[in-house]
Amino acid sequence: MLSSQLNQFCLKGADVGQNRIIRERRILDAALKVFAETGYSGATMDMVAIEAGLSKPTLYQYFESKEALFSAMMIGERDQMLEFFQHPSGKGMVADLHGFAWDYADTVMRPDLLSLARLIIGEVQRFPEIGRAYQESGPDRLLRGIMDYLEGRRGAGELVFDDAELAAQDLWGLILSAPRTQALYMPDSPPSRSGIARYLNNGLRIFLKAYSTQPEADLAKLEALITAHSLQQVEHDD
Repeated sequence: MLSSQLNQFCLKGADVGQNRIIRERRILDAALKVFAETGYSGATMDMVAIEAGLSKPTLYQYFESKEALFSAMMIGERDQMLEFFQHPSGKGMVADLHGFAWDYADTVMRPDLLSLARLIIGEVQRFPEIGRAYQESGPDRLLRGIMDYLEGRRGAGELVFDDAELAAQDLWGLILSAPRTQALYMPDSPPSRSGIARYLNNGLRIFLKAYSTQPEADLAKLEALITAHSLQQVEHDD
């Protein structure tokens, strides 16, 4: 009897936990939509609550302020981009770098995140704290995650560099800087998938030539991954 009651209690607890996770995801999705449409200064907790289909008191049970909600939203996007670095594929460093590059591209090139970035850029002159909040919760945390991974690969003897931050910035900038800049300032003419691949693949090649301890072997692995990814893209398009 006691065992049965304990099992029921555990199941109810699991259901409550799962429901909370689902509701939190709903709130974060609603927050991204609101922030991307109105900017940070224009967004309100009322607007997010309405978009999420929740009452304002319920929203505050999850996030105590607009600042906390914005930070959680940006951290969620960061964690998605760092998946290959925080949970390596087991296929090796080159596969992790290639996987990260595409996760990063698929995230930051999304229309909603590009819209959010444009609005933040437009607001920082009047509200510098908005730029700081965006930088600290998004790019700075992402950079730290990249640095941690690269430092681990240096420790394993796969990469060589003196400054982890500069190496991470090189990786970041090489794979997507140009197409993302185009997408930010020319929303009516975003780069194609093949255009993104052109920059991304070239950026990875340059990074490996500069930092790999076995550049020839790693470049060969990269070319195999590029070919496989291109074939998957063709199959997906068909």
